[in-house]
Amino acid sequence: MSEHALPSTAAAGGTTALSRGLLLLMALSAGMTVANLYYNQPLLADIGRSFGVGPDSVGLISTCTQIGYALGMFLFVPLGDIKERKGLITVLLALVCLSLIGVATAQNLPWIYIASLAVGVTTVVPQILVPLAATLAAPGESGKAVGTVMSGLLLGILLTRTVSGLIGGTWGWRVMYAVAAAAMLALLVLLRVKLPTNRPSAELRYGRLLASMGSLVKRYATLRESALIGAANFAAFSVFWTALAFYIEGPPYGYGSRIAGLFGLVGAAGALGAPIVGRMADRFRTERIIGVLLALNVLSFLLFGAWGGWLWALIAGVLLMDLGVQGTQVANMARIYALEPAARSRINTVQMVTTFLGGAIGSSLGSFAWNHGGWRGVCLAGGGSVLFGFVVWALHRVRR
Repeated sequence: MSEHALPSTAAAGGTTALSRGLLLLMALSAGMTVANLYYNQPLLADIGRSFGVGPDSVGLISTCTQIGYALGMFLFVPLGDIKERKGLITVLLALVCLSLIGVATAQNLPWIYIASLAVGVTTVVPQILVPLAATLAAPGESGKAVGTVMSGLLLGILLTRTVSGLIGGTWGWRVMYAVAAAAMLALLVLLRVKLPTNRPSAELRYGRLLASMGSLVKRYATLRESALIGAANFAAFSVFWTALAFYIEGPPYGYGSRIAGLFGLVGAAGALGAPIVGRMADRFRTERIIGVLLALNVLSFLLFGAWGGWLWALIAGVLLMDLGVQGTQVANMARIYALEPAARSRINTVQMVTTFLGGAIGSSLGSFAWNHGGWRGVCLAGGGSVLFGFVVWALHRVRR
């Protein structure tokens, strides 16, 4: 199927030059906001003890959060193609602040499930900031801009585990969520002052806006490929991080939630390669870059499965996995944003909804695999996911 861009139905308007300071602020904001999705992962064992439940039940907290995020992206992120983005971001930050307070005050499992779902639905600001960065960037620098904001997002995902493990492990998981709510309130004020006004020129009705995403999926094979790879990668990513806290609590490690959180620092080192991948995507064929990164993902789970009882193998595997998963996502974003610039928010929605649905499946699969198959089951589930992504990439190369 041809992948030419059809005449635009929307165009970004009111753009402002993207200064380095503004770009770094957007990266910081993406990282701080996306962190809301992952505070629970190092603390799942602690939360489970608070409510007297096991891994299967408490693992649903991560699943609810990921499903909420996918739902929020479907409902809110496409609005970036037709609504002024700064106002949209302000409303969402206010709502996520309230949702985090709901988690911090939860008195039972149904309450925390619902509040976690609400956190996911309203934590979609990063997916509005990423296409905004591509829109504001100078010609030929959109990959670099996307890579920088994605790097902030990815560091937020990974460093969250360290922050959550330290704060939650010291003062309790409720304090962690109260701190997160205060951080969102501060970020709301900062972005309201610093973000430029950006008014898209599209006048699509909301229903037609959502329906148009189906046309984009049908039109662009690259978007379909990228979305499937994103889902497979993030499923594997979530399988690993959901199960890690349970694994290192037992033999041969015997570590607590604070040490589980410190593994986020290891992953952050791998995620720092995201801006480099973005710059490479501006200059080279992204398909080849993605193939190499997918191979790193497969290698990481081979390390986890064969030598997971050794600390060096866990550290090396986390480095490779986070570089592979996050680098692949940046390269995918760079190539799909070039398909139809006026539809970037909708294209981003398709990509990220699919990706985080994969993450939601991975969160449940990680808890299930750990409960029924131990570490070997976790490695098989995660390894199977990344292998599926590699097969999708290879099949698209053969067809072309």
